[in-house]
Amino acid sequence: MAQEIATLAGGCFWCTEAVYQNLKGVSAVESGYIGGEKPDPTYEQVCSGTTGHAEAIRISFDPDVISYADLLDIFFATHNPTTLNRQGNDVGTQYRSAIFPRSPEQEAEAKVAIGRAQADHDDPIVTTIEPDGPWYPAEDYHQQYWDRVGDRNPYCMAVIPPKLAKLRKGFADRIDG
Repeated sequence: MAQEIATLAGGCFWCTEAVYQNLKGVSAVESGYIGGEKPDPTYEQVCSGTTGHAEAIRISFDPDVISYADLLDIFFATHNPTTLNRQGNDVGTQYRSAIFPRSPEQEAEAKVAIGRAQADHDDPIVTTIEPDGPWYPAEDYHQQYWDRVGDRNPYCMAVIPPKLAKLRKGFADRIDG
């Protein structure tokens, strides 16, 4: 089973992680930080908006089961790619919509996916395509957050179930189990 990596930032990583963790062909989803200046930032530093990092997820997937293009289509369907540096009540560059391709092929696919997704939005998509850079895993308490404590967090309960409903509606054949 060949594994590839996709790195996506679509707002709060708790909310993005919950979308991808039960997809067929996805073996792991890790929350972390990418795209900033400070080595090994903490959650508090990233939340300050001064490090330049985005809250992101790194997805390990089998491209024979789920394609990078499918992951991107799910990305665009489950967050708002038309709001600059914002997802709902989360505001700041750390919540930007961004794709961090790991190869020229992924970059080309990201550009095509933005074009596909634009048809579903009246406002322009502001998702950026940024260079893959150093990846810093988030602290342990952020990993698999939805599965562990999300249903006890009012913010997660307001944001994640609608994302999962969009996933089930548009991509039911991609969900594992």
